[in-house]
Amino acid sequence: MVQAPLSTFSKSSIDLLPEKSPLQQRLDSLVEQIITGYRIDRDEALALTEIEGQENILLLCSAADRVRQACCGNTVDLCSIINIKSGNCSENCGFCSQSAHHPGENVPIYGLKTSDEILAQAKAAEEAGAKRFCLVSQGKGLKHNSPKSSEFDQILDTVRRIIDETNIKPCCALGEVSVEQAQELRAAGVTRYNHNLESSEQFFPNIVTTHQWSDRTATIKNLKAAGIQACSGGIIGMGESWEDRIDLALSLRELEVESVPVNLLSPRKGTPLGDVPQLNPYEALKAIAIFRLTLPEQIIRYAGGREAVMGELQHLGLKAGINAMLVGHYLTTMGQPAEQDRAMLESLGLQGGEAPIPGSFEG
Repeated sequence: MVQAPLSTFSKSSIDLLPEKSPLQQRLDSLVEQIITGYRIDRDEALALTEIEGQENILLLCSAADRVRQACCGNTVDLCSIINIKSGNCSENCGFCSQSAHHPGENVPIYGLKTSDEILAQAKAAEEAGAKRFCLVSQGKGLKHNSPKSSEFDQILDTVRRIIDETNIKPCCALGEVSVEQAQELRAAGVTRYNHNLESSEQFFPNIVTTHQWSDRTATIKNLKAAGIQACSGGIIGMGESWEDRIDLALSLRELEVESVPVNLLSPRKGTPLGDVPQLNPYEALKAIAIFRLTLPEQIIRYAGGREAVMGELQHLGLKAGINAMLVGHYLTTMGQPAEQDRAMLESLGLQGGEAPIPGSFEG
């Protein structure tokens, strides 16, 4: 249909066109700048945190969605995870029910699963539509060439089997890794590794004291030096401030991580954060949108807590900057059926697959 020239409209019809609010104009301008290469600074990101009210937050989400479309496209990265070793963790992360310092209720405890068990779940994840499959182990990190433990070598062998016997891409989350371990993981075929910063450097000691934030950044640098993509994000809703959330996003940008899982705290009984009030879904949406505007090209992933926190509003996250999801079950909690996730994507005009890493999307 040919658009009529503006001169054919009467003044009265022009008066009926809705006038954009100052906030909408400001966001429109920001979106255009970001799409053309501008990166917002800390003060600009903090200014976005002052946006309040559901209607205005949805405007912010719409702006983030336009950035997502322009910088990443409409493919939603689908990944599934498996807890290959559970419970009795030596670390005291306050949000985690696997810690030996504060075990949560009804958390399973078991040693390293067999290669056959892990492979069977990799095949099931592939059948469910996942493109990546992450092997997750509790603990600070697996020993390298240890005479007391061969677990690291067992995992490398399992990674090779997954590559040989499926079309799904294996990832790992095994805690801290040295330069040598990162190189061995890459040689085995691991192309992406998860190691979350969890929070800002300033807030980190409030949730973990058995290791340092700098230990986590060191592992990310080791991974990237070995040619492995870094999957690193954090948890929203632990009692951190908006400043902490912005600093986390900026740290991830500085580290040039490729994938950013955004977990929404679902408090677990028995943990130090078990009584923290559950996050409001619109606060979660605002955080997701600001992460997208700060990290325009990164893969930003709906991770743990999306079902519990977002409920019937889950789909709004996928229109607020999200372009990736964990599908299936989590480490110690159940996820929703994969077919439900696929139906949600289809209803939004999105397709599951493997999202482009930063710098690779050609719109």
